[in-house]
Amino acid sequence: MELLIDLKKACIEVFPIIVPEPSSLKSVNFYLIKQGQSLSLIDAGWNNEACWDGLMDSLRSNKFTIKDITEILLTHHHVDHVGLVDRITSVNSIPVYCHPGSIARLKRDKKFLEMRVEFYSKLYKEMGCGEQGEHQIAYLKKAIEKNKQNAIQADLIPIQEERLNHFQIFDIPGHSPDQIAFYNENQNWLFAGDLLIEHISSNALVEPDANGNRLPTLSQQMNSLKTCLSLNADLVFSGHGSLIEKPNSLILQRLERIEKKGGRVIQLIKSGCLTGSAIAKAYYKTTYYEQFSLVMSEIIGQLDYLESQGKIEKELVNGIWHYTVRMDHA
Repeated sequence: MELLIDLKKACIEVFPIIVPEPSSLKSVNFYLIKQGQSLSLIDAGWNNEACWDGLMDSLRSNKFTIKDITEILLTHHHVDHVGLVDRITSVNSIPVYCHPGSIARLKRDKKFLEMRVEFYSKLYKEMGCGEQGEHQIAYLKKAIEKNKQNAIQADLIPIQEERLNHFQIFDIPGHSPDQIAFYNENQNWLFAGDLLIEHISSNALVEPDANGNRLPTLSQQMNSLKTCLSLNADLVFSGHGSLIEKPNSLILQRLERIEKKGGRVIQLIKSGCLTGSAIAKAYYKTTYYEQFSLVMSEIIGQLDYLESQGKIEKELVNGIWHYTVRMDHA
């Protein structure tokens, strides 16, 4: 991907590592940032040879070695953002910084993962997902054992302050409860993980908090987009696809699209789709079966958001939530 943006300024230089991805994401992006005596790596791609080669090529072409990296900063815990952490730290013992909420997920804490499975089991039952929900729960249970070798071995340092090195830290949950952004105010540049992707909308993925309570992920996503909007950043370094210049118009489009989807959900409830699964099937059709967890995240997020806005209400009928449109919004 050819970059036409000047990423070298007086006190900072960014070296994007953009690895093509054969999916709708287009690419996996992570970034080397040179500031003063530090060479930070924001995110760490997939644990595969393509991402490793991309990192090595970037280091080599800019006259660095892996030993020159001074720290790794993680925007969130998803596997396509943390893949090379152990491979890097096995040859260069450097600090790895992340959101405090990332640690149980990155270390694949069994107690936490089992709580998470119970959370989804109850959630999918209450949304009326039936057999499809049961299949997803069986998959998640197997994944606890199957993926235990993916636990990050490196020591992880929770970010507790509002600043880290040369960056201001912003919590931007929604896509992930532990997602953070690294902001360079001098250049007005924002490293925002998967908050904003130019060519596709970023999913607000339904998740539990540390106590097993459902997070209002879509509301969080909207608030995080508004945080980004308030910064009026000149450039957003995205986790996928293109770098985003002057992102505010795109942010407003994303917020408008969320409101439009909410209107469509209300119409489906009015038409007689009363449960989360019925709404999801009517909205997404066959995609409901092909991308079940993503589709249910979208619909549950919308239902929670519409309920918080006082536009819909719900009643538990035989263990399944039934939604209706409030009379003053009918």
